[in-house]
Amino acid sequence: MFLISDDYLEKHDQPITTEQCERAISVDEEQLRKRLSVLQIEHRDLDAAIAALTEAGSFDQLQIARLKKRKLALKDQISQIEDYLLPDIIA
Repeated sequence: MFLISDDYLEKHDQPITTEQCERAISVDEEQLRKRLSVLQIEHRDLDAAIAALTEAGSFDQLQIARLKKRKLALKDQISQIEDYLLPDIIA
């Protein structure tokens, strides 16, 4: 997930140290954890909205279907980030 841009390579003649890579990966993981938190909140909010519309007897099935589709997409994104942050360890 960590990529070195061409701009960086053009501006820096020195090779990247291990410490620089670890620092960059740490920042990347921190950003992913923040993104994960935002996605989880949005997922919960959508769940509550879908439940409220369903309980209210909403006849707008198209809106409910769109919300469910968005919720599924969020779940996929959440799973991808969680898999990256917590890789399977084969024992």
